[in-house]
Amino acid sequence: MSDSNLSKTVPLKVGVVGVGWAGQQHIKAFSNVAGVEVVAVAGMESELLAQLQTEYNIPHGFSRWEDLLELEGLDAVSVAVPTFLHAPITIAALERGLHVLSEKPLARNGEEGAAMVAAARQAGRVLDVVFNHRRRGDVKKLKSIIDDGELGRPYYAKASWLRRRGIPTLGSWFTNPELSGGGPLADIGVHVLDYALHLLGEPKVISVSASAYSELGAQGRGGDATYIAASANNKFEVEDFASAFIRLEGGVTLVVEAGWASYRDPADLMDFRVYGTDGGAELRAAQSLQISDSGLRVFTDKEDVNADYVAEPLEDGNHQSVIDEFVAAVRSGAGVWGQYDGSVALNRALIIDACYKSALEQREVRL
Repeated sequence: MSDSNLSKTVPLKVGVVGVGWAGQQHIKAFSNVAGVEVVAVAGMESELLAQLQTEYNIPHGFSRWEDLLELEGLDAVSVAVPTFLHAPITIAALERGLHVLSEKPLARNGEEGAAMVAAARQAGRVLDVVFNHRRRGDVKKLKSIIDDGELGRPYYAKASWLRRRGIPTLGSWFTNPELSGGGPLADIGVHVLDYALHLLGEPKVISVSASAYSELGAQGRGGDATYIAASANNKFEVEDFASAFIRLEGGVTLVVEAGWASYRDPADLMDFRVYGTDGGAELRAAQSLQISDSGLRVFTDKEDVNADYVAEPLEDGNHQSVIDEFVAAVRSGAGVWGQYDGSVALNRALIIDACYKSALEQREVRL
């Protein structure tokens, strides 16, 4: 890629690796951005690959990601494949001078993530990771409330993503730690950790004390009813629930919970609760076939009188916002590309590493 290929009048040419749900979100979002062309897609599912090429008028299709990276004229690549492939594809793309947007988590562990960040710095290219939940309208609204000082100084927060039956394909790569890097803590917990630290202003993590459990998945529960443990491609070798007590700089405490499966309300729950010196807030997003419940409540006083209220969320961003910001970063020029080197995602990966170490060794781990 030429550093001069930044103008909106010159099409930004993008390749997408992965044709599953995440890859399809990337293709759709890139197709919505003026001046961006999805010129290549790679995936092993030949029928789906051909379908996406036809639907989005993508000229080049490959079964191998290596062949996609060889395509002349590419400017950027999206990596939307199983976690164990994030590092090799990302590093190879960066070494070819391409900008990279990777699905979460950054990598299976902090060591791989550090190699990706180093490659981005060496190449002088953008490396960004899909943290779409921090761009939700309710999260953005709460961020503005906290940043405006309405809650005073936050000192305690609790954030969760909990499911009743939400193991993503029992017996697949998701439940093999060598392929996924972990269970719900690595899969959905990384989102929870990201939006929690984002809301709190990116405080430094001092230490973690975590627990991880594998009680239901190992018995074939908590996922697709058709799962048969004896015939699965991969055994269930990750946790199905994890909890972490995280000490932050300034004496602030954060508790994170991430669960694919547990005996609880059938609705998926994503939440964030924060207590501050001048107020508190509770963000709740729950969804199932039976119920839908969401809201952002703020708890505060005005002249010693209860002044609680329900805050209206801002406009949702999600995947489209991620893609828009990635494109803007690429077009911003070499002078600012160094600000987008994957460091935030690496921070999350190192914290999750510490959580797994703490759970395994049953002790507090300092970072």
